[in-house]
Amino acid sequence: MTSTEVPVGDPIEGLVGFTVVLRAAGLAVTTDRVAAFLAALDALDVTSRTQTYWAGRLTLCSDPDDLPRYDRAFDDWFTPPRGGGRTRVVDERKPPPPKLAALTPSTQGESDEDDAGESTQVFARASGNEVLRNRDLAELTPAEREHLRRLLALLRPELPTRRSRRLRPSRHGPTDPGRTLRAALRDQGELRRLHHRDHSRRPRRVVLLVDVSGSMEPYADALLRFAHVVVRRSPGTVEAFTLGTRLTRITRELRMRDADRALAAAGRAIPDWSGGTRLGEVMRAFVDRWGQRGAARRAVVVVFSDGWERGETDLLGVQMSRLHRLAHKLVWVNPHAGKDGYAPVQGGIVAALPYLDDLLAGHSLATLEELLEVVRNA
Repeated sequence: MTSTEVPVGDPIEGLVGFTVVLRAAGLAVTTDRVAAFLAALDALDVTSRTQTYWAGRLTLCSDPDDLPRYDRAFDDWFTPPRGGGRTRVVDERKPPPPKLAALTPSTQGESDEDDAGESTQVFARASGNEVLRNRDLAELTPAEREHLRRLLALLRPELPTRRSRRLRPSRHGPTDPGRTLRAALRDQGELRRLHHRDHSRRPRRVVLLVDVSGSMEPYADALLRFAHVVVRRSPGTVEAFTLGTRLTRITRELRMRDADRALAAAGRAIPDWSGGTRLGEVMRAFVDRWGQRGAARRAVVVVFSDGWERGETDLLGVQMSRLHRLAHKLVWVNPHAGKDGYAPVQGGIVAALPYLDDLLAGHSLATLEELLEVVRNA
């Protein structure tokens, strides 16, 4: 064992080298897990230390006991050296792969000129992801759609919560007289400490209504994959339906872990895919069935539709008014709202607009992320 200067080189070799270190630390890092780690970083920003950390933690760790060993190995591998180049003790019989510390933002300036090409490739890939995030979903090529699917699968939506009536022990809030008195009795009647209580937080229901009519067909696949991510995040509190000429509940299908199998099952359950639109009648069916005592009550309801209505717009207005009174928040996502010169003149949008809390675009990954923020803060 000798002290050896470890150069900065190929980022892929550096990432794979990190997995070798994890194996040496005792983690069961299989080839499949390494492939998943690299695939995750391909979709993320590999120059971000935080994203690299979580990509590795979620794909390379298989046991709670792995976490402390993973943290130590990550800090050792990715922390930039102080006072010059990094020096590590390595086994000369088995030369280690190069470090990846130069790819992290804090150490970019320390990489030598030979690494400029690799770093450029990494940043170009990150820039490509950023461009894809803002592209219109209807204009993507098949390869870009495949890449988008991986980005959608990496979304981690935070769903809204609501204050419960139930009170629980807390460090703050009103004084809890019962616990305070019981504690005083245990201390021979001496009041030593005031105990407090406060309202707990519970998940708020979220309902997703996705228009799968012909005019929404370019967006339907991406929006259903987005719905799959949200349903999988909290299967017990998120409901998903499709709208067209009829209402179809697809929550059970979207609860499947695999996105492709979930969408295939949903496709078999939807009888009016790429058909016409009767939003008013479908909304009435939804409010009648899932309104007063169903999933829509006090929920965050999100409608994905371009607002093209072939039925009676007055009927749609009446149903949106009913839904607005039942729901906690009513959000309409219209992919056309993100285009230059858009004006809400479609009959369906005009009828629904007075009852909406928010009208969002939802035509790109970036706008879908904005939607998640609106839902989380609802």
